[in-house]
Amino acid sequence: MPAKTTRSTRSSTGAAPHRSTSSRATSQNIDVPDETPDNPLRPQVAAVFREAQRTTASHRKLAVTLRKVQEACCYEPTAPKKPATAAAVDDFDEDDFNTEFVRCVLRVMPIKKSEGVGEKTIRFIGLFLRNAIDKDNELAGVMDGDASTMPETPATRLTTHLMETILPLLTAKDKFVRYRSTQLIAHIINSLDAIDDDLFHKLRLGLLRRIRDKEAMVRAQAVLGLGRLAGNQIEAEANSDGSDSDSDHEAASGLLEKLLEVVQNDPSADVRRSLLVNLPILPATLPFLLERARDQDAATRRAVYSRLLPALGDFRHLSLSMREKLLRWGLRDRDENVRKAAGRLFRERWIEDCAGTPPPAETGQPAEVSPPNIDALLELLERIDVVNSGVENGVALEAMRGFWEGRPDYREAMVFDDSFFETLSAESVFVVRTFNDFCRNEGNGKHESLIEEKLPEVTQVAFYLERYVKVLIDAIKRIEEQDAEEDEEADTAEQEFIVEQLLHMALTLDYSDEVGRRKMFSLLRQTLSIPELPDEVTKLTVTVLRDICAPDVAGEKEFCSIVLEAVADVHDTIADEMPGDNDDESFHSARSEVSGDSTPTRRGKSKTPELSEEDAARKAIKEIMINMKCLHIVQCMLSNVAGDLQQNDHLVAMLNNLVVPAVRSHEAPVRERGLVCLGLCSLLDRSLAEENLTLFMHFFQKGHTALQITALHILTDILNVHGAQLLSSNPTLLKVYIKALRSGAKHPEVQAAATVAASKLLLGRVVNDHDVSAELLKTLVVAYFEPASAGNQSVRQALNYFLPVFCYSRAENQDLMRCVALDALHTLYNVREGFDDDDADIDDEMVSLSTIAACLVDWTDPRKCYSPDSSAADAEKKHVNADVHLDFATDILDRLAGNVPKDEKKTLAALLGKLYISPASSPDKSRDAYAQICAAVDAQLLSDTAGRNALYKIHVSLGKLVNALDAAAGAGDARARGSGSGSGSVSRASSVGLGGGGPVPRPEAAPAGSLREVEIKEEEEEEEGDGDDSEGTVVRKSSAEQSLVSELLSEEEEEEEEL
Repeated sequence: MPAKTTRSTRSSTGAAPHRSTSSRATSQNIDVPDETPDNPLRPQVAAVFREAQRTTASHRKLAVTLRKVQEACCYEPTAPKKPATAAAVDDFDEDDFNTEFVRCVLRVMPIKKSEGVGEKTIRFIGLFLRNAIDKDNELAGVMDGDASTMPETPATRLTTHLMETILPLLTAKDKFVRYRSTQLIAHIINSLDAIDDDLFHKLRLGLLRRIRDKEAMVRAQAVLGLGRLAGNQIEAEANSDGSDSDSDHEAASGLLEKLLEVVQNDPSADVRRSLLVNLPILPATLPFLLERARDQDAATRRAVYSRLLPALGDFRHLSLSMREKLLRWGLRDRDENVRKAAGRLFRERWIEDCAGTPPPAETGQPAEVSPPNIDALLELLERIDVVNSGVENGVALEAMRGFWEGRPDYREAMVFDDSFFETLSAESVFVVRTFNDFCRNEGNGKHESLIEEKLPEVTQVAFYLERYVKVLIDAIKRIEEQDAEEDEEADTAEQEFIVEQLLHMALTLDYSDEVGRRKMFSLLRQTLSIPELPDEVTKLTVTVLRDICAPDVAGEKEFCSIVLEAVADVHDTIADEMPGDNDDESFHSARSEVSGDSTPTRRGKSKTPELSEEDAARKAIKEIMINMKCLHIVQCMLSNVAGDLQQNDHLVAMLNNLVVPAVRSHEAPVRERGLVCLGLCSLLDRSLAEENLTLFMHFFQKGHTALQITALHILTDILNVHGAQLLSSNPTLLKVYIKALRSGAKHPEVQAAATVAASKLLLGRVVNDHDVSAELLKTLVVAYFEPASAGNQSVRQALNYFLPVFCYSRAENQDLMRCVALDALHTLYNVREGFDDDDADIDDEMVSLSTIAACLVDWTDPRKCYSPDSSAADAEKKHVNADVHLDFATDILDRLAGNVPKDEKKTLAALLGKLYISPASSPDKSRDAYAQICAAVDAQLLSDTAGRNALYKIHVSLGKLVNALDAAAGAGDARARGSGSGSGSVSRASSVGLGGGGPVPRPEAAPAGSLREVEIKEEEEEEEGDGDDSEGTVVRKSSAEQSLVSELLSEEEEEEEEL
């Protein structure tokens, strides 16, 4: 960024005289200075400008040359002998030089943006003015750059004269003149250190008007200059003595508000990006600048990470939530360049901030990278709250993956010894976990040597895990025994995070070492039996256990046996702490059966003193916790099982003694978790799924929102696993999905879940019944456009992806869309007509019918459908089978022939002109569709002009196609009969079916295209005639053809009379 400009409080009194210009905003006639007579000074100034537009490398030398000419004109000579150049200009004064200088500048104004000479010349002008002002200040003896007054010198007078000449050009009619004048002013503003007060306000006003210019290139240059002026005003206000602080503050705030509005709402990405990198970084502007990380333009988003954030300084000044958002937005951006810029910012700039490395110099040279600093890395992870952002799908995982890849020096510097593991923190354990994941998963195994060198073996990891599990359980028990403070809860969360990361490491270890495998297996078995174990740790423990067990059927049975033993231990451990009745339900005795006891414990049968109300409530809560904990372990186990349920005795016993009683429980949390376990069991056995479909549908009908979503997930998984025959044999199941898809107004979350579920079923071709698929697809199309889903972005985003992908993936899918398109359009028409919300406008809540119809035609466009033979499809892109659009045209005509509202009829008629007609379509379908089009033309089906034009368009297209087919067929028949046949063959007329589509002969020599043009012309003449009421399209015929047509028409009339 250029240096800051310091405003002067001097009044401009001694500026060189110049031509006055009009101050109107819409200047139509710009006063261009008249061409002055040629003089010896002009060739010297013009020569400098001519050389300046060639290359920027010679600009400094040329600026010195032009400065000598200026000094010769403006200052008295000091040497008795003068060079030839000085002698040539000795008779000219300052005004003459200014006139010639401005004359050359004006020649730049009409140059187009694409011409590089304009850029080079403007850069030279800015360089010359800056050097001239510095030289004049030296000659005048003014060395203080921060002086409150600005000395009046030839260079400042030249600048004022130039700006006042250029300012009226800001309102020129020619866009390139406006662009070059705005560019010149902005460049001079960014080149100079000081500007006169009066000139400052004039420039500010002129540039403010240009931020609303219709040309984006003009607006982009305007905001470049205004960004500098805004920062200058803020700085001047901070340094002012308070005399004009109120007015200056209002002017500065007003300018900033306008620029912030532009950076948010300007349609041009170049304008927004220019402001992003030129606006001053202030507390008031920073939020608006950072939100450009979600800009529509990828280059603007990249500029946030590559230019704005590095210029911001230490990232630790940002709030924690903003750091996390910026990382998440950047690392998960859809543009690869944005992701690279965000990763580079994290591993190169933010780590250096934590290491205390000074930022890069303003010259643009990168600062020297500091050596690896482990403390800085740990601080960086702490600054992004790794405990919360380091969980699965957290942004810290992606950030560290890029960090390890981009910083090989840190990879080599890491040391994971015993002292490191004995003092683990949330940040350090995350470092070792991500390092392990990177070395195992990235680089195709080339980093695995680092694992052997730096990471401990399985037995050591098991000992470390055992130690930190004990620390975690002790912390949880300590919190339960006494009132927990906030610091203790945070410490417990950190300990839980440490255990989770160690378990993630255990998932990737090599268990070929039998000693380490046995140690890890026994540790996890004991850990799973701990009642206080958090849910996420339990889930990871079960997953690691399954990974240790063999992948075959025997290993799966062993895994189930171990987990169910742990379930029994959890129940018995907690039940022993409950002195009271333990046989309220059969649920408790089920644990004993699972654990191997032949009979339930009888301790609960003895008489005990009645419990107080508080103790009874505590007991009930404890029982719920027992059931929830056991069911959660079972749920984790079932998620890692894939075998047949009936072949595993442990699973059958668990189902009967644990899951079924839970589903029948009166406690809602237990019942809901039991429902999830029953759904997982149903995935392992088809008969169990068929038996419980009614139960799952009942939970959907009667449950709350979360339970409805769970039931939908279960039903969808069952259909995906066991096939859609269950859907066909249970019609009620389809109603469940339809009801969920239509529940957007009351339950938007349920509608979103149903949309994703139905999309998966259709896209995965799980549902293959035509009627069921059509009903689901129609409901999805209606949900995509109806106002009820306008605020449900989950539904809109899912369908925005699904509908095009579904239609373009298979031709059968396009045909299915064609089948439901008109019904969906009619439904949406009724929705639009029935909209009666007084607080909202239907046009704001729902797109127009024509837009909906255009989407339907686009989704059924056969040219966009995927073809397995991609090379052939690309070669013949314009000649693909378009039967789907021929059927679509037939459907539209059938609908138009019925009772259709006027607005809907107008929309349907317009679709006819948008359909794709291809010569690669089936000949029979082309002829059938053409016959119906001809009948519609004969019957004058459409009365409005737009509808008739659309009908005529498809009429002509199909006519040419059918004529070509008939010509080809006729040529084949002629070749078959031989060349000796002298009689002319009469082909079936394909122009218009006269009298119900009867054949009309046409001359063989007549080309199809010319025949169709004649037909349409005659048809239009017929409609414009006054007394002709005949229907159909009239073809111009010879006298012989007229008699033949008359005979055919008379025969058709006789047949009609007989009928």
